[in-house]
Amino acid sequence: MREHDYPSPLDAEVSRRMRANRRRDTRPERQLRSLLHAAGLRFRVDQRVVAGRVTVRPDVVFTRARVALFVDGCFWHACPAHGTQPERNTAYWAPKLARNVERDQRVTEALENDGWVVVRVWEHEDPRTVVPQVCRLVRDRRAAHP
Repeated sequence: MREHDYPSPLDAEVSRRMRANRRRDTRPERQLRSLLHAAGLRFRVDQRVVAGRVTVRPDVVFTRARVALFVDGCFWHACPAHGTQPERNTAYWAPKLARNVERDQRVTEALENDGWVVVRVWEHEDPRTVVPQVCRLVRDRRAAHP
């Protein structure tokens, strides 16, 4: 198997679940966006941002404040508390998940080098604790750069 080839599905149910994973508008993202909106913040969703040679679509973008918010899934981004390594097709999944983590680091670095503040939130974090921090950050950045 080449490095990026998908493995053959071993189980129809697992295959169905993996196909059902959404790229955007996951429940944690929607909950966080709802609370941010209720707090009075306005933002862009899934907006393309170019930083140096990196192009990325953060989950929530505060363009004027230059804040990019990512809601990282525990499995896909290798959460230290909840991330799991699949027991099947490990030759595919271990490098795939490692590449995801490396890509996250490259994206964060590129955005920060371009003047953005990057906020990464795990899907398991309570959005009610995240929202006040994001509100403060965005309002401070907007005030500093009117």
